[in-house]
Amino acid sequence: MGSAYHPSSSRSPFISYACIFLAVFFILSNTPCEAQLSSKFYDNTCPKALSTIRTAIRTAVSRERRMAASLIRLHFHDCFVQGCDASILLDDSATIQSEKNAPNNNNSVRGFEVIDNVKSQVESICPGVVSCADILAVAARDSSVAVGGPTWTVKLGRRDSTTSGLSQAAANLPSFRDGLDKLISLFSSKGLNTREMVALSGSHTIGQARCVTFRDRIYDNGTNIDAGFASTRRRRCPVDNGNGDDNLAPLDLVTPNSFDNNYFKNLIQRKGLLQSDQVLFNGGSTDSIVTEYSKSRSTFSSDFAAAMVKMGDIDPLTGSNGEIRKLCNAIN
Repeated sequence: MGSAYHPSSSRSPFISYACIFLAVFFILSNTPCEAQLSSKFYDNTCPKALSTIRTAIRTAVSRERRMAASLIRLHFHDCFVQGCDASILLDDSATIQSEKNAPNNNNSVRGFEVIDNVKSQVESICPGVVSCADILAVAARDSSVAVGGPTWTVKLGRRDSTTSGLSQAAANLPSFRDGLDKLISLFSSKGLNTREMVALSGSHTIGQARCVTFRDRIYDNGTNIDAGFASTRRRRCPVDNGNGDDNLAPLDLVTPNSFDNNYFKNLIQRKGLLQSDQVLFNGGSTDSIVTEYSKSRSTFSSDFAAAMVKMGDIDPLTGSNGEIRKLCNAIN
């Protein structure tokens, strides 16, 4: 007699493969995936978000050119603490110790009222959609453009933190007293290489610094500062500590309100205002990068734009993490 036909046996391989497929599908579909930032994130949910931000930033910078530098710096100081999550915008509360009180932020970071105004305008057209972290990122780009600097495509989709990082701010933010090795290490810890560190430092081609941050340098009489430059800066920065601490001086004495590459030319002439500026050109490993940027504005601009995009990728909150704050200075 021939072998009997058993339908269950002939279907078993198919059933086995189907079960494996379904099992894998179930596992994958229930595995949380890291959401990716996208330049088109608000195309459908708030199509006028970017134009609204751009107009508001352009208005703010036209009122005060220094604000462009302040907003770029605000984004930078946000990303270096807990990632780009708008934690720097949070005020003190029962549950929050504000990063604004950190040594490198206190009486230094500014532009909060501009971001609050932008947030209010965006909320009026798209309530609860656009994060403060994304507004900071876009504001930095639009600030650069407003003073003649480079543009770049901002990736979006960040969410806002519900925590602050005061202790991290004290430890992770660069200081005006830092040496080259310390700066390289700090940026490296955030995934930014030495060339990107020098490019980002070039944001000091705009903006101003307080006397308290450069007093030691201009009275040091060291060999790495131009004597005439030091003498000029002493006029509004008295040697007495506490006297004139808040007096301002431009970081780039040549074109303080235009985003160009004069900052690097100044360093070669030993006219960097801050110690942390001049260490980039002081016989060290970054001298060649400074020289390259001093000769090519286009190379600097391109590298700066790419570094800003990379900086904006530092540990963003995405997906269901964090929240979309209604007000940038307080959690919901």
